[in-house]
Amino acid sequence: AVYTDDWLVIQRNEHLKLSSLLRLTLQDDAKRRSVSLDETPRGSWASSIFDLKNSSPDALLPSVLERTAAEDMDRRNTEARLQGRHSDLLGLYSPPDEDEAVERCSVPEVPKEHCGQRIMVKCLSLKFEIEIEPIFGTLALYDVKEKKKISENFYFDLNSDQMKGLLKPHTPHVAISTLARSAIFSITYPSADIFLVIKLEKVLQQGDIGECCEPYMVMKESDSSKHKEKLEKLRQQAEQSCSRLGRFRMPFAWTAIHLLNIVSSVGGLDRSDPDSDSGIADCKNFLNLIQCHTSTLTVTNFFKQEGDRLSDEDLYKYLADMRRPSSVLRRLRPVTAPDSPHYCLSPELLHVKPYPDLRVRPTKDVLEFPARYVYTPHTTYRNLLYVYPQSLNFSSRQGSVRNIAVKVQFMAAEDPSQALPVIFGKSSCPEFMQDAYTPIIYHNKSPEFYEEIKMKIPANLTDNHHLLFTFYHISCQPKQNTPLEAPVGYTWIPLMQHGRLRTGSFSLPVSVEKPPPSYSVQLPGMKWVDNHKGVFNVEVTAASSVHTQDPHLDKFFTLVYVLEEYSFPFRLKDVIITEANMEGELKACMAALRGALLDTCVRFLHQLLNKLIQLIIYPPVIAGQIVNLGRAAFEAMALLVNQIHKNLEGIQDQHGRNNLLLSYIHYCFRLPTAEPAMPMQYATLSRATARPSSLHLSRSKSISNSNPDLASTPISPDEEVQRIIGSKVSCIRLSKWVILMCDSSGKLLHEELALQWVVSTSAVREAALQQAWFFFQLMTKSMTHHLFLTSKLDIARRQRFPDRFVDDIAALVCAISADIANRYHKDVELVERLNSSLAFFLNDLLSLIDRGFVFNLIRSYYKQVSIASFPNPSSLIALRVDFTRIVCSHEHYVILNLPCSTLSPPASPSPSTSSTTSQVLDMVQDQGVATMFELSVPFRQQHFLSGLLLTELSLILDPDGEGVFFLHKKAISALHSLLCSHDADPRYTDPQVRAHIAQLYLPLIPIVMETLHQLHDFSGNGNTISQSVAMAIAGSPLPHVKANPSLSAECSRTLLVSFLWVLKNADAALLERWVFDLSVLQINRLLDLLHLCVSCFEYKGKKALERINSLTFKKSQDMKARLEEAILGTIGARQEMVRRCRGNPYGSQENVRWRKNVTHWRQNTDRVDKTKAEVEQDSVVDGNLATEASLIVLDTLEIVTVVASELKESVLGGVLRVLLHSMAGNQSALFLQHCFTTQRALVFKFPEMLFEEDTELCADLCLRLLRHCSSSVGSVRSHASASLYLLMRQNFEIGNNFARVKMQVTMSLSSLVGTSQNFNEEHLRHSLKTILTYAEEDLELRDTPFPEQVQDLVFNLHMILTDTVKMKEHQQDPEMLIDLMYRIAKGYQNSPDLRLTWLQNMAGKHSERGNHAEAAHCLVHSAALVAEYLNMLEDCRYLPIGCVTFQNISSNVLEESAVSDDVLSPEEEGICAGKYFSESGLVGLLEQAAASFNMAAMYEAINEVYKILLPIHEANRDFKKLATVHGKLQDAFTKVYNQRMFGTYFRVGFYGCRFGDLDEQEFVYKEPSITKLAEISHRLEEFYSERFGDEMVEIIKDSNPVDKNKLDPNKAYLQITYVEPFFDTYELKERITYFDKNYNLRTFMYCTPFTLDGRAHGDLNEQYKRKSILTTSHAFPYIKTRIFVQLLHDCSVAIEDMQKKTQELAFATNQDPADAKMLQMVLQGSVGTTVNQGPLEVAQVFLSDIPDDPKLFRHHNKLRLCFKDFTKRCEDALRKNKALIGLDQKEYHREMERNYNKLKEALGPLINRKIPQLYRNLPAQTTQTQRNSYSRSSLRRVDC
Repeated sequence: AVYTDDWLVIQRNEHLKLSSLLRLTLQDDAKRRSVSLDETPRGSWASSIFDLKNSSPDALLPSVLERTAAEDMDRRNTEARLQGRHSDLLGLYSPPDEDEAVERCSVPEVPKEHCGQRIMVKCLSLKFEIEIEPIFGTLALYDVKEKKKISENFYFDLNSDQMKGLLKPHTPHVAISTLARSAIFSITYPSADIFLVIKLEKVLQQGDIGECCEPYMVMKESDSSKHKEKLEKLRQQAEQSCSRLGRFRMPFAWTAIHLLNIVSSVGGLDRSDPDSDSGIADCKNFLNLIQCHTSTLTVTNFFKQEGDRLSDEDLYKYLADMRRPSSVLRRLRPVTAPDSPHYCLSPELLHVKPYPDLRVRPTKDVLEFPARYVYTPHTTYRNLLYVYPQSLNFSSRQGSVRNIAVKVQFMAAEDPSQALPVIFGKSSCPEFMQDAYTPIIYHNKSPEFYEEIKMKIPANLTDNHHLLFTFYHISCQPKQNTPLEAPVGYTWIPLMQHGRLRTGSFSLPVSVEKPPPSYSVQLPGMKWVDNHKGVFNVEVTAASSVHTQDPHLDKFFTLVYVLEEYSFPFRLKDVIITEANMEGELKACMAALRGALLDTCVRFLHQLLNKLIQLIIYPPVIAGQIVNLGRAAFEAMALLVNQIHKNLEGIQDQHGRNNLLLSYIHYCFRLPTAEPAMPMQYATLSRATARPSSLHLSRSKSISNSNPDLASTPISPDEEVQRIIGSKVSCIRLSKWVILMCDSSGKLLHEELALQWVVSTSAVREAALQQAWFFFQLMTKSMTHHLFLTSKLDIARRQRFPDRFVDDIAALVCAISADIANRYHKDVELVERLNSSLAFFLNDLLSLIDRGFVFNLIRSYYKQVSIASFPNPSSLIALRVDFTRIVCSHEHYVILNLPCSTLSPPASPSPSTSSTTSQVLDMVQDQGVATMFELSVPFRQQHFLSGLLLTELSLILDPDGEGVFFLHKKAISALHSLLCSHDADPRYTDPQVRAHIAQLYLPLIPIVMETLHQLHDFSGNGNTISQSVAMAIAGSPLPHVKANPSLSAECSRTLLVSFLWVLKNADAALLERWVFDLSVLQINRLLDLLHLCVSCFEYKGKKALERINSLTFKKSQDMKARLEEAILGTIGARQEMVRRCRGNPYGSQENVRWRKNVTHWRQNTDRVDKTKAEVEQDSVVDGNLATEASLIVLDTLEIVTVVASELKESVLGGVLRVLLHSMAGNQSALFLQHCFTTQRALVFKFPEMLFEEDTELCADLCLRLLRHCSSSVGSVRSHASASLYLLMRQNFEIGNNFARVKMQVTMSLSSLVGTSQNFNEEHLRHSLKTILTYAEEDLELRDTPFPEQVQDLVFNLHMILTDTVKMKEHQQDPEMLIDLMYRIAKGYQNSPDLRLTWLQNMAGKHSERGNHAEAAHCLVHSAALVAEYLNMLEDCRYLPIGCVTFQNISSNVLEESAVSDDVLSPEEEGICAGKYFSESGLVGLLEQAAASFNMAAMYEAINEVYKILLPIHEANRDFKKLATVHGKLQDAFTKVYNQRMFGTYFRVGFYGCRFGDLDEQEFVYKEPSITKLAEISHRLEEFYSERFGDEMVEIIKDSNPVDKNKLDPNKAYLQITYVEPFFDTYELKERITYFDKNYNLRTFMYCTPFTLDGRAHGDLNEQYKRKSILTTSHAFPYIKTRIFVQLLHDCSVAIEDMQKKTQELAFATNQDPADAKMLQMVLQGSVGTTVNQGPLEVAQVFLSDIPDDPKLFRHHNKLRLCFKDFTKRCEDALRKNKALIGLDQKEYHREMERNYNKLKEALGPLINRKIPQLYRNLPAQTTQTQRNSYSRSSLRRVDC
């Protein structure tokens, strides 16, 4: 765009009028027209109108021009607003915080067999270089660190059919289960020390292992020609061995695979920390191995076995060596692994589903022997025995005993025929065998063994069962009369001793002779090897769910068995159990249970608890006496449960409940029933998040390895209780469940538990308290079962349980409440657990027992846990909130609150309450509306639970209370989750039902209103540290400082969404009646709250959403607040730690730090890295939430409007403010349409509010409407245009003109185009056309001047738009943009409101770019403009008299002086009507200016600003503000001494027609301090290169005058020169400080080097420097950063040169002693023939003509006086020289005199001519000291 307007120089004359240079005048209709079309900065007026008339309008709204009654309009608007609304507001809001969900109870896992991380190993092939005999393999896992074998053996056979054929005679029958080639290993504790060890065996043959391995080491199949005969011989030997010795094996070779290597290759293990515990680090990768890949591994090296190093100890040494970089090699090929393998056999060889075909080769599940304890109860029957022969020492045994084999048998009796077939076969053999042989080591009398023999032992072992070991010498070579196997020894182990299974390590003597028939009783005379010493070492271990292998448990189960069978007397070790000592023994035994090994207790937990419960319910009858073991059993149970909890902290849920115990209650516990035919009951208790599931396990050979199926809930008389009971499940597990018949002596478990608990003391009571949840849930389940089994569900609740039991419960609840109150600050963790357990118990009781009684229990809890006399009450309040939240999570919470009688609830939970409900619920109809909205006694009586919750919330949010962040969050979260549950509940979808539910929460509205000042301010940013926290960090004591009461952003947002929920769902008529009773103050507070809601839920856009939705952001907000608590000491560190530790899913032995899938940072990244679709979805939901929230606000505003219209019109302004605020944000088109209809109705009903009262509202409304007129959405533009047109029409109809709206709209558009970044003029043009169309079609007003006025206004607005287009073109050129804004502001010189708007737009632009000094000056100009018009409107002594007052701040301000009275009248309607044209507006502008000066570090200017402000504050007696001002002044004056740097200045000249009207113009640019010449050159060159092209822009490197003729006309040239401020000597007297020398600058200087012959640079003695002086049109700093250069002259340089020469002459003349040589040199330089041309030329250039510009008179006169002084000094020097010279220099002297005379003659006329203007008589100065109204009357317009 090309500028066609001249640069303006405004000069102030004494009449305070603008100079005649201003070309733009204001017409009578405020329209801006230019005198000359081609000179205006805007485009052509006519063409602008033409553009507008040819543009197309938006669609017109049908009923806008119709006259409609207000009631019809409201009804129509309301109906439209209610269409298509979201029924569940909270469904759009983020779900409640899981951390706070204390009412959630996860359903425990179904008890199942333990399973570690699983690895499947498939053996694909085994091939050596030569194939001569069958080879057999064994796989097992070993942990080197623990030195333990961690799995049983898996045997595989990969021989070819030919090789297998060699052994056919020895294995006539082969079971398919022994043909498995793949196995699944389980690893519970993965570590880097686990190896998969492969051992190979072959058929026994003559020769030691080395000899037998040799052929495999030296021969290759490829060399068969060489070794053909040898191979044939070897094959024959192998065939012979197989046929004769096929039953026997010998060790052959072994290798090991380091599992970590496979895992790291497949799973990509990355361990950056060398010191980390690698065992933990590897877990994830083990998992990957199973889930993602199978690695195919080729093992190329096997090590031959060494006969004397076969023990496990030797193996561990080898493996430790192998952990170093291994030579065993791997070729990996990833293969997809199946999710769950088919055809799997359990360790007992049972088929695991799915098992479709019995003929397919199976996969074996290998039993794990975990390296450490695994705490899991037995859930499947297992009874396995493992026998490990270890070593044998026959060195002292006589005879041929060298090739020794051990035969192992499991005997049922001593007869040889009693060997049972219970030994599992290995590979390619029968499934079960009667005997097993160990491998044989050739010629070794003391062999070591590595064999594992696995047996499936009978469940009912007797004293006759034993293991028999027979030792044989095997004859490898066939000899005559020598048997193949000769027995050489016998030994045995009886398996039962005192009723217990014997396991462990044994060192057994070996009998030489065959034992006699009754060998279990050792007979005398038997012959033993080595004198009966232990020569055979063997280890026996069991994996059994039948034998506990713990003496304490064994004894307990045995005694209970004796009791059940009543088999007295009974021998137990050395004690005979009789009826007399039974009770004592049993009690002692129960007490001793605490000594049992925890691992064993856990494995037999279900049976143990069942037996203890059995003893409580059915006290045994011994010798006719009932023995009460209830107390002992309760104690044992309490201590056992507590021990499990303490030692297994890792497996707890968030409530500290042990999962093992939880699953026992949930799935395994049941009351014994009196009906044997009835199946067992599994009772499950439902919680908020879970519904019961059922378990089906049928007794068969198949065990399901998938999740149990869920069964549907059966129908019963009481739906709720039935849900608790769950479904009938038939389950047969583990050992048989004992079904006892009820008899008269049977007790009820819940009654007995309550009684024992109430009477318990000391340690037992403490243990029960520690695990209160366990006993509470046991009682609840027992009560439920009892009701179900006795069919008491149909009777009244009060009659279901006996009074003594009810009393026990009351006493129990009372005692526990007291414990909570007394111990909450000592044992935080216990009390938290206790509190939640009690709450869950009472929640369950609400379903089982009389509800009035439960409410009384809740009341008693509240009385006990009151905060009156306790320290640190915030912890206690937190407990109460948790308690209330859990109780309120009841399924029938709404019904329990008795919402109303008209509500049709689901079937009544119990017959006993339905009648009372119907009677009590009618109360609500008779209550006053006010009591429904406050926490009154009637409200809390009727709505008991919601009353409790809201009371807690009110207490916590009380600003005078002790509310701290975590309490705010707790209480608000509790409320939020309840409301969410109502929204999600299908029972409450009907709007009428919702309205009744909302009645339960009506007091929330006043509670939130009271909290208004504590809520987070969503318009600003709240990321500051509170004062109290800062003090605490600094270490200051905080004895009386309360925590910061303000709520966090998250809490505020959740509270507000809950508030909106109530407003949305409450009955509108009820709300209306309530608002009607409110005071104006309260209504305004409600409106402020609605205003905040709009800000809070404003749509932020996708980018902001990504940040806010990320867990990181939420956690950081949360953590900030928690950190504050910790610093202020409002929450204990222990409590915080407990909160963090809860819910850790891993055992305490595991270091969670390395579990990447668990740690917090992993979760964060998961949340933040959302897919594009998810982000899109989130933004849609967020947009819907913003719309719904705004619509609820709109609904409420309508209610307030109805009330306000009848009562209090003073609140209408507040309603409109909220409406305007909602228009200002990012809103959906749907909402805006409704918003505009409401706004039109409001203006229609109350026009005087806008047009007679507050101007600001009208201005804001115009701005909002115009902004939406430029919307890209057509429907929004249509509505905004309609609103704007109706606003004009309304204004016109009231006063027959619409000056106010016209002025406000014009100002609004100016403000909009000046500040809005994404403003679209094309869209606005459509809207303007639409308004024109409405004016043309409005038939009613067609004959009035209205349509023409609308047209004028629209055209004027269009002109502003045209300016905007130009501004957009220069958006990237900040200087040009500011110049254009400056020009537009200049155009509004006679329209103060609009000029002020544009000055503020400029200030905003400067602030954005960091030009604070310029922004400050814009504000100073604004203030001066306001002062000028205030001065014309009213006469106040303390106000500034106009812009003259401001000239100390800047000389530029004078251009703001008011134009003459005939042009402008401030009293005219709509003129100077903005909010700034007032005293407060002036004060605000000055304060903003001071703030900007402060940011610009111009502290001295602040003082000048406050000099104007102080008299105003003094006149208003505003001492608070005076104190603030003086404080700021003190700060400013203190900072004056700081190091400061102001701007750097450059002269920039533009040359070339490409620059348009900038061509040949020069400016001084102000750049930030320390800007180098290269930087500004680069910036401008880069900018204009982008605009014109790289080749088109050139920088002129020198600063000489530019000859335009030498330039390329097609190029753009820039000349940039560094300039610095220039001051005359007299000025320097006043400009003392650094600030003085950098403020109010108009004159600048730059230097140009030159030589006399025209070159720029020459030798030192030839070099000259020309100084040039620039004068700008305005002083820096100004409201722009570049100012036009008005004048360029070099006169000052000439003065400086002449003064220098004169000084040199004076010095040489007066030197003492005189120096003739020096004097002659100086003279020669002054009057020499060649040199004197210099001074003469200067005089002729500068003194020949008197300058036109009066500003240069002073310089001209000064130079003239300098020459006069110069000639005088020359004369003095010549005279002195004459006195000093000798005869030889006389001629030289005469030559100088002649030159001097010539110079004097030439200078004479120039020196003696004076400037007449400087010497005329000056008029007497009149000083006006008195400022009074008379002297200022000329400045005001007087109406006569």
